[in-house]
Amino acid sequence: MKRVAIKIGSNVLTKADGTLDYTRMSALVDQIADLHKSGVEVILISSGAVAAGRNKALADKLDAVSQRQLFSAIGQVKLINRYFMLFRDYGITCGQVLTTKESLGTRGHYLNQRNCMQVMIDNQVIPIVNENDTISVTELMFTDNDELSGLLAAMMDCEALIILSNIDGIFDGNPADPNSKVIREVLPGKRDLSAYIQTGKSSFGRGGMQTKTNIASKVADEGIQVIIANGKKDNILTDLLLTDKDVVCTRFVASAVAASSVKKWIAHSEGFAKGEIHLDAGASSALAESDLATSVLPVGITEIKGNFEEDDIVKIFDEKGVQIGLGKAQYSSAEALKLIGKKGEKPVVHYDYLCIFER
Repeated sequence: MKRVAIKIGSNVLTKADGTLDYTRMSALVDQIADLHKSGVEVILISSGAVAAGRNKALADKLDAVSQRQLFSAIGQVKLINRYFMLFRDYGITCGQVLTTKESLGTRGHYLNQRNCMQVMIDNQVIPIVNENDTISVTELMFTDNDELSGLLAAMMDCEALIILSNIDGIFDGNPADPNSKVIREVLPGKRDLSAYIQTGKSSFGRGGMQTKTNIASKVADEGIQVIIANGKKDNILTDLLLTDKDVVCTRFVASAVAASSVKKWIAHSEGFAKGEIHLDAGASSALAESDLATSVLPVGITEIKGNFEEDDIVKIFDEKGVQIGLGKAQYSSAEALKLIGKKGEKPVVHYDYLCIFER
C-alpha cells in the first residue's frame, strides 16, 4: 500500500493504571518506521494525551471538562516528545497536528489542513494527529479519535485505515466468551453489525466498538479498506501491511467505486449541518435506488427546516423522516422554501455535492 492512516487508541497506549505504556509505544514506532522505510506513507492518529497527563490529586479538585483540558495540555507534551525521541532514533522526523471539529467545518478550512499534511508527507515527515482537547468541549468535540481518523483517511485519500484497539476486532458475541469469534470480513451492503456490538466504552477513551463500526462502515463505503485489529499484539502493523500472514482482525472491504474528494468531505460533515430537506417517496426512491446521477430537485421536496445559506451542509430525509444523506445546498433556506414542489428548477442539492448513505 502507498498510504495508510493508523489510529492508536488510548487503551493500546496506556497501562491498567492509566499511565503511558512506553514499551508498547516503542514497539509501535518500530513497526511504523519499518512501514515508512518500505515506502508506505503513514498518517498517525494517536490518542493518549489525556491519559498521559492524568493526575489523581488534581482530578479530585476539577470538574470533568477542566480535567480534560488540563490533562490534555500536560499530556500532549509528554506524548509528542516521546514520539519525537522514538522516531528520531530511526532518523525519521515527525510533526504534531492538533485539530478541532470546528476547524474542519468549511471546505476552505478542510483544504487548508489537507494541504498542511500533504506538505509534511511530501517532505518525509510523519504527521501525528490528535484532537486539541484543550479547547474542544461538548458539541465542538469529535465523538472520539475514531471519527477523526475516518475523516483524515478520507481527506488524505488513504488506501486503508487501521484502527488499533485492545481486542482482535468485532466479535459475534461477548469478547470474554471463549465461544465468540472475530467477524473476519464485512462486505459492502452488509455493514449492519449492531446485533453483535457490545455497548461498553473503554476505560480511557471516549468511544466504543459501535463508534468504530459506524466510522469503519462509512469510510469503507467511500472506497477505503478499514481494519480493526489488536494494537497490543506484537508486530501487528507489519504483519498486516508487509506480510501475507493471516492476521485475526475485522476487515471492512472497500466499496468498488471510490467517492470523490468533495463527497468524502460532505460524508464527514454531518456535525456541521445547518438545516434539513425532507423528500417525498418518489424523490427518496430515486436517490436511494437509482444507479444514475440523481440530484435533489425542488419538485420532490416536501419540507425545509432550519436556517441555512448557500453552500451550507444540510441533512436529507426520506418521506418517513429517516435521514438518507447529506449535501451542500445550492440555495439558502429562504430561497429553497419558495421552490418547494416546483418543476423545471435547478437542483437544491446537486449530485456532485450529495452523499447518500448505503442502506
